[in-house]
Amino acid sequence: MLWGLLRGRCVDGLRFRRQMPIGDHVVDFCCLSIRLVVEVDGGIHDQRVVEDAERDLELAAKGFRVLRFSNETVMARPNVVLEGIRGGG
Repeated sequence: MLWGLLRGRCVDGLRFRRQMPIGDHVVDFCCLSIRLVVEVDGGIHDQRVVEDAERDLELAAKGFRVLRFSNETVMARPNVVLEGIRGGG
């Protein structure tokens, strides 16, 4: 669902890529021009807090800002997600 909102430069003219490799990681969505990574987390991420934090630090070391949203938020409140992305760049 989020890809449908991000593709085609629909968010402030920014170009997002999906499933993009960055180093050893594949991120859900990335806008290279503003160095922004957007991750959509399912329930398994409740058990991966430490691993996700380490991954976020590695991406930050490469100059990326990481925003995380739950699947539930993406599905139920897409406007909140889009506003977060707009403010996250």
